[in-house]
Amino acid sequence: MLRPCEMLNPKTTRTCKALRRGFIVVLLVGCLSAVGGSVRVRDLVMVAGARDNQLVGFGLVVGLAGDGDKDPVYTKQVIANMLQRYGINVPATTLSAKNVGVVLVTADIPAFMKPGARLDVQVSSMGDAKSLQGGVLLQTPLLGADNDVYAVAQGPLGVGGFTAGPGGGGGANVTKNHPTVGTIINGALIEREIPAKIVHDKCIELLLREPSFTLAARLAEAINQAFTNCAQATDSTSVRVRLPEGLEGQPVDFIARLEGLEVTPDTPARIIINERTGTIVATSTIRISNCAISQGNLTITVASTMEVSQPNPMSGGTTAVNPRTDTKVSEGKANIVTLPELPTVEKVASSLNALGVTPRDMMAIFQAMKQAGALQAELIIR
Repeated sequence: MLRPCEMLNPKTTRTCKALRRGFIVVLLVGCLSAVGGSVRVRDLVMVAGARDNQLVGFGLVVGLAGDGDKDPVYTKQVIANMLQRYGINVPATTLSAKNVGVVLVTADIPAFMKPGARLDVQVSSMGDAKSLQGGVLLQTPLLGADNDVYAVAQGPLGVGGFTAGPGGGGGANVTKNHPTVGTIINGALIEREIPAKIVHDKCIELLLREPSFTLAARLAEAINQAFTNCAQATDSTSVRVRLPEGLEGQPVDFIARLEGLEVTPDTPARIIINERTGTIVATSTIRISNCAISQGNLTITVASTMEVSQPNPMSGGTTAVNPRTDTKVSEGKANIVTLPELPTVEKVASSLNALGVTPRDMMAIFQAMKQAGALQAELIIR
């Protein structure tokens, strides 16, 4: 996305076109409307108790070839503590940390993972290391919120970026992506299983990923059709399901059957606008009442030139260079266009595109429609 003032000529001209920047517009025509297709239950809900847990650890990455921390006190102290574990007592002030970086290691451990299984971990520089490329993470315990160790991470990092250049003030550096963040695929070994319980009083609870009273009622109805009178929607987020007779001791088999059921989801009428990226996403259920729209274009051009001012002969003055700036403002003609009541997002998109509006203008039009009460949809601006 370009800045409001785009440099067309570094020496002479700058042009500001606030209403003609390049944005991306995404209009999603939802096929899952009230009369659309069905979706599997497993894609709409999660089982209460079968949740992930977050792990975090504090460790060292070595072998950074001079790109490590610039000798911060805590890095030297961590190195000294590590050496002390191996019987080497060295004062922290005498150590060098240029090949070492202090990092935070994070991971998500799914429910029911057994000891010996592996997890992916993310490694992020905590100090001022320039890059973690080529580094190796030393054995790092990963703790849960209860400060117990549930996994141990170690291994070479994969960094999706790099930094190249002489560094310092000797020249320009080139950096791609984030070289101070890396991953280790299957880099952590699980040492302890996190207890998880999904059955309470012969019942399980299904949690909707997108809260909706309508969807909760539909889900309970679909389950009751497959398993007689065993489901009840308790609120917009959860559906309580009782294990049928004969399946009390087989909750996994019962949940697998539930996940295979199909339900028609409730798609809300919603438009999401992200002004930072210029993205507009709209569902197929939006409606627009009769309204009229007037839209015009405003262009501001700022041109800068440098003029040389010569002193008069024998005046003793010096030659000076003075900047000169010319500003022009032009506004296009605006026409009022009447939009009839539009039942679908396709007609909304085609009508607005017929006006020749840019994505930025479309954002302003949607906001004005909402304020006028013509837009029958939830408008979210991020």
